[in-house]
This record gives sequence, structure tokens and C-alpha cells, in this order.
Amino acid sequence: MSRAHSYGLLGLLTLAACSASSPGNRGDPHAVQPNDNRQAAGKLAAGVLTLALETRSGVWHPEGAGSRGLDSVAAFAEVGQGMTTPGPLIRVPTGTTVRGTVHNTLGRALTVFGLGKARSDSLKLAAGDSARFEFTAATPGTYFYFARSGLNQFGLRPVEDTQLNGVIVVDGPNPAPDRILAMSWYFTIAPQSPTGLGHGTMAINGLSWPHTERLGYAQGDSIRWRVLNFTESDHPMHLHGFYFRMNAKGDGLADTLYAAAQQRMAVTEVILPFQSMALAWQADRPGNWIFHCHYATHISGVAALDTENGVMDSSMLAHHQTDKPHQMFGLVMGISVAPKGTQAAVDSNPRAIRIVQREKPGVYGSQTGMSFVMDGTPEAADPTALAIPGPVLLLERGKRVAVTIVNRSQQHAAVHWHGIELESYPDGVPGWSGTPGRVFQAIAPGDSFTAEFTPPRAGSFMYHAHADELIQILGGLYGPLVVLAPGETFDTAANRLVMVGSLIEHDTLHGVVNGRRDPAPIELRAARTYRFRLFNIGDARTSFALRRPDSSIVAWRAVAKDGAELPPAQAVPRTEPTMTGPGEILDFELNAGAPEDLVLDVDAPFAPWRLAVPVRIR
Repeated sequence: MSRAHSYGLLGLLTLAACSASSPGNRGDPHAVQPNDNRQAAGKLAAGVLTLALETRSGVWHPEGAGSRGLDSVAAFAEVGQGMTTPGPLIRVPTGTTVRGTVHNTLGRALTVFGLGKARSDSLKLAAGDSARFEFTAATPGTYFYFARSGLNQFGLRPVEDTQLNGVIVVDGPNPAPDRILAMSWYFTIAPQSPTGLGHGTMAINGLSWPHTERLGYAQGDSIRWRVLNFTESDHPMHLHGFYFRMNAKGDGLADTLYAAAQQRMAVTEVILPFQSMALAWQADRPGNWIFHCHYATHISGVAALDTENGVMDSSMLAHHQTDKPHQMFGLVMGISVAPKGTQAAVDSNPRAIRIVQREKPGVYGSQTGMSFVMDGTPEAADPTALAIPGPVLLLERGKRVAVTIVNRSQQHAAVHWHGIELESYPDGVPGWSGTPGRVFQAIAPGDSFTAEFTPPRAGSFMYHAHADELIQILGGLYGPLVVLAPGETFDTAANRLVMVGSLIEHDTLHGVVNGRRDPAPIELRAARTYRFRLFNIGDARTSFALRRPDSSIVAWRAVAKDGAELPPAQAVPRTEPTMTGPGEILDFELNAGAPEDLVLDVDAPFAPWRLAVPVRIR
């Protein structure tokens, strides 16, 4: 794996202050335990919460007891209790006075944020010092506290500080049950390794997949999550099989509760560094599902402690049996929804589609090229063809399909139908999707699998590999999927599909639009209306904007996100670049005016590429 594979870590390689510690048990013998954020800290009485916190150092096992450990990891603890990551949960009703102390037992100075009278205040603690804090929990929402070494407010945290985080929740009247999911990471730098990294992990509530908690629900449950990002990277968080409603976003200083007109449905949402979000969804179908970061890097072996200096210790893979041979790691939560009541009957006469997965070695330098081809296309008739992206799948809302994937590559295969509300078994996560006794397994080379599902809504979706994503998605295994209303035909003249991906060529990350580093021009007719369907399946945050030669931006109207129509208050013209994360899909409506030459600016500001797609209105 080349160093370029780690661009999805967004700034990870700038953590030059990281220590050079290695896995082991040389530090504090006390363990840093995972925290599921279900038990509030302190003592609440007469409207006042009192608690005593301290910072200590110990050994953290993000991959479970008995796994490799990370030593000299700093974490918060309640005095007299064990260290946890995240730190002790502060959860109180609105109006509570929170009063306490922080004792710094570490051998270095710390700055602690989030516990002052104003949330922007900080506490300065020399080694061995203590400080008092007090604030009033005046406004409901999701907040947090964290610390970094030194007395400077700015700069990236050294690796040993990356677990010095804790969640603060202020509940309004009659709060609904919810769960808190807090993301953190730990990485060391090794400039001479293939990835630029020594070893590390990414965790949710202190554990890394497949050791993260399994969230259990019953069919019909209304589910609410508070998600927090304690890393210096953004994370496009994707929920399989369901839409969620965005209810709020916060930055630790304020938490903005969305009014009904601001709420929208999504299957993928980007959470920025030190940001929180609140979301809700309905578990209306049983089975196993996942909620995960859509950066391929963040669920790859890069985020496993079995990887040292870019090389995976294969002898340790038995420790991750949950999803062999898929082997996801890192930022993944497993969700199980138990069936309840009679399940809906399905159409017994599905439309049959057949797709072949191919690969060809050495297409991008030493990197393998991969592709989907569909029966009945010119590519299918040419065994050497390697079209990227895969063919457009045109489906009909309410009409069941049976898509057979034939694996003619040398790797195990799996396909995920991104954004489709389907049954669990064909969802495409090897060793996990399905129900007890009927779990989907990866498609072995030379084998096939038929995924049956009924798309319930019209819109823009996509399909992509869900096995060894870092190799297969970046190798080209993805394609657009459009669901039409019954009786609707796909107007190729009025629709423009733009699919942004990433590939590794000669150990360098490149962006591609519709499979090309030199995108083909988009030809439009004057005085016509077009629908641009924009798909981000690359490994970088990417913005889209239509620009004139003077760089001014042409207005186009946002109409849908992730296949769901936007509410009227958000379906408005936009004249600024629109940023997307991997896994996000946006639809825009453009009223082409007089003839002119434009450029679709496709910019990945945190990756080493920017593409300009010529747009010609004639």
C-alpha cells in the first residue's frame, strides 16, 4: 500500500508531534477502558452536579482484552475510578449547575477546554496542578470537553493526548432515549513506512471494529443518536439500509437544533473535526446493518493495530473473525434489528440483471484495475474491457430486481446498494448482512450471488464494492444507480451523471470524473433544463461548482440529497461551491441559458488534485 492511500486521513501525516511509542505494556499498568456513554458521572443533588476529574496515563486496548495495547495513553477519569475513553460522561438536565475539579497527574502541562463558565474558556494546568470549574447547563444540546499538552490553545494534539476527550449532554424536558457515539483515533508517524504511518487505530466509544459494541433494537423502534468527532479528520458517516433525519449540529460551543424546514433526510453525513451531530431514524426492517465512515482508509487495515509500518501481521487476522475474509476495521458500528410482527411479502417475479466483476493487473502502474460490466453491453462482449464507472443501473420504484454478481476477479467480492432501503441479506457486508442462520458471505472468485430487492423510492443512488474497499473501490468497482417512477423513462438528453472517484497510479492518489483524469466535455443545449446527478465515491472531500471563465459561479438549484428530495426550504438556488464527502450524492437542476462555455469545477482541497470538466452550452 502506498503512502498516497492515507490521504483519506485528512491531515494525519501532519501530526509531527506524535510520539514514537510502539504497542506494548511498558507504561502505566492501569487500563484505559472503553466508555459506552450510558452512565453519567458525578453526583446530582438539588440542581447541582458535583464531580472530581483527573487526567492519568495508562494502556488502551481498542481491539478488546488480550489484543495489542497502546501504552502511555492519557485519559480522563473520575477520582477513585478507572480511566475511560471517552472520558466520564457529564449529562444533566437544563439549568443544572456543574461544579467540580480537574487534577492533572500527568508529567506535563495541559490545557482543558469545554469546562469553563463560557464554553470557549480554557483551564491551564501545570504538571501536578488542580483547578476548579463551574458552569450552568443553560441550553439543551450536545457538547464536549477535551485537553491537549501545553498551555497553547492552538495546534494539533500529540498522539498521547488523542483520548483526552469527554461528552457533555444537556437534556431538555422529557428527553427521548438516545445513544452517544464518540469517535477517536491514535496514530504514530513512520516516514519511511509505505503509508507514512507506524501503527494506529480508529475507535467509536473506545473500541475498533469488529470489537465495537453491537447496537440491538426491535423492528419499529425510533432511534436517536448523538455522534461526536474527537479526531482531526472529517468523517462521512453512512448508515446502511435506512435514511436518517438530521436534527442538529454543534461545535462544542453551540448546538444548533434544526427547525422542521431545516431538517432533511440523508444516508451519509459529513461530521467535521470536533463537531457533533444529532440524528434520528426508524428501524422498520429487521436484520444486521452497519453505520460506518465512508473513507475507505478509515475502515481498512490502516486502522488496525495488526498493521505496523504499513505491513499487516497476517498471523493476527484470527483476532478479527467477525467478517473474514472481508476484514473491516476502525470506524464501524454493527446494528441488529430483531423482527417484530408479520413481514411484508415480496414480488416473486423479479427483473433479472447480470453483472460481472473483472480485474486486470498493472492497469495503474503496479495497481490492479477493476470494473463492473453488464450483460448486453459492448463491454460485456469485449473480455478486455475495463469500463469505469460501471454501467448505469436503471430500476423502477416498486419493481423487484434480482441482480446476479458474477465474480471473475481473483479477489473475494461483495456489492453494496448504496442508499437503497432493502432487506438486510442482499445489503452486501460479508459475514454480517442478514439474519441469524442466513448471513451473506463474500463471493469467492469464480462464484456468484444474486441480490434481490425492491427499491421503494425514485432518485439517485449508487452501487459499489464492499470487500477490501481500499483496493476495490479505488480500483474502479462502482457505478451509478437511478430509480425511476413507474412509467417514467430515463431522458438521457436531460440528465448528466458525474461520478467522482479516486485511483492510485504509480503510488500517487488521483481524482477521476467518470473514470477519467481528463474528463470528457459535457454538452448542453441552450434554453433547456438539466438534472445533474453528482456522486462522490472517491476517498476525498470534493466540492462542485459551475464556473464561468471569470470564475464567477453559475446558479443551479439543489433538488435532492442521497436520493431523497430536499424539503422546499432547502431546494433553492446555490451560488457557492457545494462540498461533499465520500458516499454523498447530490442532485442539481440547471436551467441552461444562452450559449456559453463553462467549467464544472471538481475540487478536492485536502487531496492533491483538482479537475475541470468543460461544460458547453450551444
